[in-house]
Amino acid sequence: MAPIGKLVVCGAGLIGGSFALALRRAGAVGRIVGIGRSTASLEHAREMGAIDEIAAGWAEALDGADLVLLAAPVGQMDAIMAAMAPHLGPDTLVTDAGSTKRDVIEAIYRHLGARLGNVVPAHPIAGAEKSGAGAAFAELYDGKKVVVTPLPENTPEAIERVRAAWAACGAQIHQMSPAEHDRVFAAVSHLPHLLAFGLVHDLAGRANAEQLFSYAASGFRDFTRIAGSHPEMWRDICIANRQALLGELDQYLAELAYLRALLLAGDAPRLEKLFEEARAARNAWAERQTNIVTE
Repeated sequence: MAPIGKLVVCGAGLIGGSFALALRRAGAVGRIVGIGRSTASLEHAREMGAIDEIAAGWAEALDGADLVLLAAPVGQMDAIMAAMAPHLGPDTLVTDAGSTKRDVIEAIYRHLGARLGNVVPAHPIAGAEKSGAGAAFAELYDGKKVVVTPLPENTPEAIERVRAAWAACGAQIHQMSPAEHDRVFAAVSHLPHLLAFGLVHDLAGRANAEQLFSYAASGFRDFTRIAGSHPEMWRDICIANRQALLGELDQYLAELAYLRALLLAGDAPRLEKLFEEARAARNAWAERQTNIVTE
């Protein structure tokens, strides 16, 4: 890919900071400027080498910028785009790392309509339960999927430049429509987070919570790991994609009702059959993931 002379990262935490570090590792970027609402986080990002300098505002940040990554929580995207719009030049490429796309794209049309050719939405399928600049590392995207969800108005050149930037981070690039993206990730990402948060919240609110947690072991740890994720970010994701998420939650409630019926009836053969089908599907998925990583 052509080198990025000036990269602007809005939100230099785990996602944005790792993007910057990965591009720096690849020798694909010259100068990296950070901007965001937390001065302390930006200072930390500068100390660890994720960014070179901190911009005082969007006018300064966007002056001569080649690429902008918006890596803030999706609930902040509307205000961010409104603030940057007056200062966005015709040649600056903009992408995002939002976990939902419909709300982000609505904000793009609302505020960046004059620059639609160069605003290409995307979503890196990578993360960790830790957040903030201190959690960022250059290898985060190695072998991970990044889904690009182009707009009809995007130029082929802009789409290719965004794909190339994420590929330089070590990612595997995929492409789908924004609507399909939100449906898929409601099922395999947003619902699991909702369930993990819900289970931990339920147990923590019980009178014998301390006893329950004292006996929790690896199964509980693995199932609930993602409940350690950033609450504000996941609040915004769940609200933004609530229609698709509600559909998935209803589907899961139906599955729970079926499981309850099997338990109530003491139907061991059908319960075992369900477990075996789930086990086979999960193991097949895990094997595919292993093959993808090692190939």
